[in-house]
Amino acid sequence: MRYAQGGGLTDAKRAARERIRLEAVGRFESGAKTREIAAALRVSERSVERWRRQWRERGEEGVRSKGSPGRPRLSADQIAKLERELERGPLAHGWTDQRWTLARVKTLIGRLFHVGYTVEGTWRLLKRHGWSWQQPARRAIERDDGAVELWKKEVAAGKSTAAARGAWIVCEDEASQSLRPPRARSWGRIGQTPVVRVRGRGSGRISMAGMVCFRRGDRSRLIYSFRVHRGRKGEPKGFTWQDYRDLIVRAHNQLKSPIVLIWDNLRTHLMPQMKDFIAANEDWLTVFHFPSYAPDLNPQEGIWSLVKRAIGNLAAANLDQLAAAVKRSLKKTQYRPHLIDGCLIGTGLTLTS
Repeated sequence: MRYAQGGGLTDAKRAARERIRLEAVGRFESGAKTREIAAALRVSERSVERWRRQWRERGEEGVRSKGSPGRPRLSADQIAKLERELERGPLAHGWTDQRWTLARVKTLIGRLFHVGYTVEGTWRLLKRHGWSWQQPARRAIERDDGAVELWKKEVAAGKSTAAARGAWIVCEDEASQSLRPPRARSWGRIGQTPVVRVRGRGSGRISMAGMVCFRRGDRSRLIYSFRVHRGRKGEPKGFTWQDYRDLIVRAHNQLKSPIVLIWDNLRTHLMPQMKDFIAANEDWLTVFHFPSYAPDLNPQEGIWSLVKRAIGNLAAANLDQLAAAVKRSLKKTQYRPHLIDGCLIGTGLTLTS
């Protein structure tokens, strides 16, 4: 099936063609020959003959371009349907990966409405309706969006409890970093990719646990702890349940108020000893768990992103130098509550129920 073409000319090209037509009209009026006009304007003699015939029949208005006769105009309902199908994602339409390219959107328009767009016309259509080329955020296929919405309703009760008791809402998370730093963008000569030389040998890493603390009317807080693992025999590789217990107690002592703690379903968080500790301190400690595969709901993830950005391309000589850089980044964030608030805003959550 042949589709009507649409969106093939830019505004600049369309204006240039209109100027050529009007210049041809002036030469018609001066009595110039068809061959001379075609050579001067660099167009075919057949086009000049067609314009001359239109000029004789309807004058200058007959020569003016009427635009592309086959240029489709998708209705508002069709645009809304197209956007709904785009939001379903490429997987729903038979592609194996999850990238919407202009060629794929062009194909989808043809399937849905039997209308053909050029790639440039597809780009203009998307831009006109608020779509842009973006870097997508990754999200686990196993994530249950229904469970996430249910969790938001359940945690609203925790927010009400925190407001009634004057408690802090505390979100906890863990992260780690080895001597191989995160890659960060850097200026370089065109055609020559910048090279960052890092340590390839050696073992060990830094384990970090952090808590972002929020309460209406108070400055946001960041409380953290980290451990350097050097790969020695018998050395603990990460945090134990006692370490998490001590971090919670330290947060309670610093905040001097009850705590509504929200953290993930890490196995250490669910150990019987940790459950006994929570039950024994229920007068000041209330615990909720984030839904599975939903790290975007945890504002502490934003703090780790800031830390990773600060140590991007760091060529640390040893773990001590890396630990100093990580600690310096966390210390800076502690004195910048607006950054902590920005991490909460990035999750889409609020302090009110």
